[in-house]
Amino acid sequence: MAYATAEDGARLYFEETGSGETVIFVHEFAGDMRSWEPQMRHFGRMYRCISYNARGYPPSDVPDSPTSYSQARAADDIKAVLDAVGVQKAHIVGLSMGGFATLHFGFRHAASAKSLCVGGCGYGAEPDQRERFKAEANTIADFLTSAGMEKFAEAYAYGPTRVQFENKDPRGFAEFKKMLGEHSAKGSANTQLGVQRERPSLYSLVEDMKKLTVPTLIITGDEDWPCLLPGILMKQNIPSAALAVMPNAGHTINLEDPDEFNRIVGSFLAQVESGRWPNRDPRAVTASITGMKT
Repeated sequence: MAYATAEDGARLYFEETGSGETVIFVHEFAGDMRSWEPQMRHFGRMYRCISYNARGYPPSDVPDSPTSYSQARAADDIKAVLDAVGVQKAHIVGLSMGGFATLHFGFRHAASAKSLCVGGCGYGAEPDQRERFKAEANTIADFLTSAGMEKFAEAYAYGPTRVQFENKDPRGFAEFKKMLGEHSAKGSANTQLGVQRERPSLYSLVEDMKKLTVPTLIITGDEDWPCLLPGILMKQNIPSAALAVMPNAGHTINLEDPDEFNRIVGSFLAQVESGRWPNRDPRAVTASITGMKT
């Protein structure tokens, strides 16, 4: 079993397949490294692919205190995985909680990022939703502590942006729900309290976004309502960003429609590798609607 060691000593379990340029997959709150299996099998034919379990997700370590979990640590844990496999730069692909970590990796470790794929990123980001999101994080942590992981999975798996997955692929959805029920209740509760509840709003990070020049793909489902406007915010402010919206898709886009997700991400990686990924033309950013002076 292979482990990376974070700055605070927490061990992070990872697996890898393939060879070539390195791609690191960073999972969402309700997933773990197994959530990336369709991508590991697909991209492992062309790249060296690595997926890992975040802290709080066995067989990675499960620190006892919520203070051992934070958005900054989540980003730095990606760097610990890079260091463990001896790679200076990699493509980073994250979904949801992993998408936030990927974005913050770009802020904190831009020199180590070949590209950033920020998927399903935006939950709790809008200013008028901040207090509600924090309250829900507390509720989730309390439920996990009192009811346990299996009961939590039965409720959480049927959220309004996950039913699309069940409708399209009942068998895949059942597997996803089963794996969610196998997580650590303590690790998941601490992740809610330390990472999810306390992470900064994307709307407070606009100045950081404007400085980010790493090739960036923002990808979301068109029925992943909490992520649509934040996706536009990132597109508007990251000068190297493109925005892809998957049709009739919810939150768990890499599992719900893996062929389309892999196609979009694969095209992005190929353009970055060929040196053809553009920064936005300044002429595309103007106060004028048509470009004509009045």
